[in-house]
Amino acid sequence: MHHLQCILQAQRCLGWGPLASVSWLLLRTCRAHSSFSGTTCPSPEGQQEDGARKDFSSRLATGPTFQHFLRSASVPQEKLASTDVVDPPPYLTVDELLGRQRKVYLETYGCQMNVNDAEIAWSILQKSGYLRTSNLQEADVILLVTCSIREKAEQTIWNRLHQLKALKTKRLRSRVPLKIGILGCMAERLKEEILNREKMVDILAGPDAYRDLPRLLTVAESGQQAANVLLSLDETYADVMPVQTSPSATSAFVSIMRGCDNMCSYCIVPFTRGRERSRPVASILEEVRKLSEQGLKEVTLLGQNVNSYRDNSEVQFNNAVSTNLSRGFSTNYKTKQGGLRFAHLLDQVSRIDPEMRIRFTSPHPKDFPDEVLQLIHERDNICKQIHLPAQSGSSRVLEAMRRGYSREAYVELIHHIRESIPGVSLSSDFIAGFCGETEEDHLQTVSLLREVQYNMGFLFAYSMRQTRAYHRLEDDVLEEVKLRRLEELITVFREEATKANKTSVGCTQLVLVEGLSKRSATELCGRNDGNLKVIFPDVEMEDATDSGLKVRAQPGDYVLVKITSASSQTLRGHVLCRTTLKDSSAYCSPE
Repeated sequence: MHHLQCILQAQRCLGWGPLASVSWLLLRTCRAHSSFSGTTCPSPEGQQEDGARKDFSSRLATGPTFQHFLRSASVPQEKLASTDVVDPPPYLTVDELLGRQRKVYLETYGCQMNVNDAEIAWSILQKSGYLRTSNLQEADVILLVTCSIREKAEQTIWNRLHQLKALKTKRLRSRVPLKIGILGCMAERLKEEILNREKMVDILAGPDAYRDLPRLLTVAESGQQAANVLLSLDETYADVMPVQTSPSATSAFVSIMRGCDNMCSYCIVPFTRGRERSRPVASILEEVRKLSEQGLKEVTLLGQNVNSYRDNSEVQFNNAVSTNLSRGFSTNYKTKQGGLRFAHLLDQVSRIDPEMRIRFTSPHPKDFPDEVLQLIHERDNICKQIHLPAQSGSSRVLEAMRRGYSREAYVELIHHIRESIPGVSLSSDFIAGFCGETEEDHLQTVSLLREVQYNMGFLFAYSMRQTRAYHRLEDDVLEEVKLRRLEELITVFREEATKANKTSVGCTQLVLVEGLSKRSATELCGRNDGNLKVIFPDVEMEDATDSGLKVRAQPGDYVLVKITSASSQTLRGHVLCRTTLKDSSAYCSPE
């Protein structure tokens, strides 16, 4: 017990959670204690042959020491990146870490970062000998990549676990026991609560623990629950190439940074994904080149705070140059210095393939210095579309949210962006009913929607999470009031987006074809430079690159479409010809 207390004390000193990277300890103490932080002893379906279990337990009993635990926790990421094979822990052999062709079913919820995380997790498991299946019934391992941004997102997972419980209970004894894992933000936020509440869950892995999945699954084979929810200061999975699972995909997401340092009072992200850290430029460029070689036509650079990117991996760039913020914006942390910034990365990525579109999400309004805006304006393959989350139109609410800007500074930035990038498409996020929001505050948000006229928007009612707001503010807006205000915001947004999008009627726009329209087998759909969906008939057209040739558009083709009608979410038009991104600028008119 003294050994256990020593490790828990070390975790507290290092700022680690109670379940961080200690599944080996859970196993080692399980026989002596009925539970540890909600982790139970062997469940019936996990029973193995006595000989195998005794052998495994004996190796655990003589397993890692406290010193080994600390050494493992401090291995630098560069060392991990230098090899695909990481030394197994003392209580496991290399063979035991292999998947032995067990089939994995991955189910993803929430934001695009989670989709990218699922690709990273699968890349790691694939190298360990697991197989991927899209058939839930034949899966040996079911992994849910989860979201915690709102209460509804977590409730969806609880409901899904209840459904999977029946699948696990009915599992034939002739098959290997079914293992269920919770990955991502919900695992990080709730930790042992998941293991206490749902004994059927076998493993937990936080966003920074996907490298540990083969070990966690091996431990779970013995009938134990296993968890690693250790947040890292340097894990970016820079050396892990995500596996694209859709062979017909025309676009891909490339993660360039993880975590967030902004600490907005409403946001759970810093608590579930940790501090900001960025991938080295070289690893990002390598991934984008490979995607270009595979024929993909669009890449979205991805991060919780994507334009705060800062690569400090090369010493010669760690100078004392301060960060340039948008005018009138501030940060909740000490000003950072040095490193290769987002403008440098965006410049390098855009040079790889002139025929590949470049987007990025999700940015923070504070990190739009002029060099980024100028680059977007100058490069034909950097999309003229910017996501600019406002969250509220009230300066008083923005201060309570700790956003680092006023309404006036935000509106000034909007004007500056539109002057710098003519025809730019804008989208935003809004929260209805934040703590202390009055009717006047709400009306200011309504007026901001009318003033800016966004092309796209993402609007939600406030959902209290265990954040700074949870501890310091009161969730005092009634649920029915939140929903009423949300409906009003949605109505106004749609009205104004329709007006904004109708300015495209009569214009010719470049569209990247994605495939058949979901509503009609005789129509195709794609997205324009502003990321709006464009629907057009699937008919023969001229190929502008080969005079006289008639073709039908395929996914991944660029086509010119003349817009004939618009709504708040979709444009419609008729197709003119197939073209290239480079040649399209002579034909396209501003959006």
